[in-house]
Amino acid sequence: MSTSSETLADTGTKAPQAVHGTRLTLTGACLGRPGSPALSGVDLDVAPGEILTVVGSSGCGKSTLLRTLAGLLPLLAGEIAQDERPLTGPGADRALVFQEDALLPWRTLRANVELPLAIRGLPRGERRQQAEDWLERVGLADRARQLPHRVSGGQRQRAQLARALAARPRAVLMDEPFGALDAQTRAGMQDLLVEVLRGTGATVAFVTHDVDEALFLGDRVALLGNGRLTGVRDVPRPRDRTAHDDPARVALRRDVLTSLGT
Repeated sequence: MSTSSETLADTGTKAPQAVHGTRLTLTGACLGRPGSPALSGVDLDVAPGEILTVVGSSGCGKSTLLRTLAGLLPLLAGEIAQDERPLTGPGADRALVFQEDALLPWRTLRANVELPLAIRGLPRGERRQQAEDWLERVGLADRARQLPHRVSGGQRQRAQLARALAARPRAVLMDEPFGALDAQTRAGMQDLLVEVLRGTGATVAFVTHDVDEALFLGDRVALLGNGRLTGVRDVPRPRDRTAHDDPARVALRRDVLTSLGT
């Protein structure tokens, strides 16, 4: 990652208008596909405005949980609710962010960010201004007219984040979005995510297999293993990447690794 192209600077742009984060609740839930359940007996409450990280080994059901919260997979048993109302399918107020950036290759970065705003019917001038504001916020103001293949993987992920948040979702569901990035770019994206979420009010569920990423980003961390939700832990704050020797953080990291059997 070159310092000139990837350094995340404070752009000085104003924070986006806040939304009211949504509550997502699973009660006695069995998740997966018919004949192939991935998780059983899940009781989970994702509070409005929190960042909940979800960690576990490959194949433990993390992505299944996220897709269920998105409304893409119906429950096999139990209940799922959004703000105490049954969640019955996908909704525009829940945005998904994947490891693959899913940007449309024939649209510029600005046009990609504009897309959900166009779907909502915003006038062209308004959606263009909002897209430009978000690209500036994620450090891509000078790349707005570039096509996705002309920018780096980290820049594509920043554009995907801008696109997801431009529509002002009440929940952002993220499936290992930084997993394919190198360590330096990944750390920069983690810092950027925390920065751009500040003031949005959005609820976030963030899936990862990286314990350190889960503990840095999450207000709470949910642990998956052996086909179940094995626990949810509060994460000490303030958020500080350099606090490696903080006793509370060290103890929590050891607890999480033990719970995951690693």
